[in-house]
Amino acid sequence: MRAAFCFGQNPRARRSLFFWEGTVTIWEILLLGAALSMDAVAVGLTDGMNEPQMPLYKALFVAGAFGLFQFLMPVAGYYCGYALANVVGIVAPWLSFGLLAFLGGKTIAEGLSHKDGKAVLRTKRRTGAGQVILQAIATSIDALAVGVTLLAAETARGLPDHVLACAFLIGETTAALSLAALWAGKRTGDRLADRAETAGGTILLLIGVKILLQSYI
Repeated sequence: MRAAFCFGQNPRARRSLFFWEGTVTIWEILLLGAALSMDAVAVGLTDGMNEPQMPLYKALFVAGAFGLFQFLMPVAGYYCGYALANVVGIVAPWLSFGLLAFLGGKTIAEGLSHKDGKAVLRTKRRTGAGQVILQAIATSIDALAVGVTLLAAETARGLPDHVLACAFLIGETTAALSLAALWAGKRTGDRLADRAETAGGTILLLIGVKILLQSYI
C-alpha cells in the first residue's frame, strides 16, 4: 500500500489523504479506525479522571457520542467529495484547537478553584452532555478528510464494503476504545483526587496544540 494521493498545498491534506493501490481490506479500515480514535481515547481518559464516579450509562453515552461523530465525519467527507479537502486541511485543525483549548482551560480553572478536590470530583464535577458533544466534534473533525480518502480509494480500486459500513467500523472502534479509556481514567481519577481536573484540562490543551501543530508539519 503506497500513499500517492493529495489535494492542494496544505500540509495536513498532503499527509492525511491517501490513495490505496489495491483494494482496501477490512483490516486496514480497522487500523484506520484505531488511529483516528487516539484523540477521543485521550479525551475519554480525561473525562474518566475528572469524574471517577461516572455511572455506566453515562460512560456508554460518552463513548457512544465519540463513536457517532467518528462515524458521521467520514460519511460527510465522502459525500461532500474533493471540494471539501482543502477546507478541511485549513479550518479543521484551528476549530479542533479552539474547542479543546476552551474545554481544557475551563477544566483547569475549575480544578484550581476547588479546595477539597475529592469531594468535588464525587459530588460536583460532572461532564455535561453539551461538553461531551463539543469533545466529540473536536476529536473527529479530521475524519472528514478520511471520507475524501475513502472516496478516492473506492474510485480507484474499491472498498471492502459500502462506505457506510466502513465508517460504522471506524465509529465502533472509537466507541470501544473510548469506553476502555473512560474505565482506565476513572481508576486513575480516584487516585489523583484534587489533581485530576488540572491534569485532565492540561491533556485537553495538549491534544489541541498537537492537532494544530500537525497541520503545519
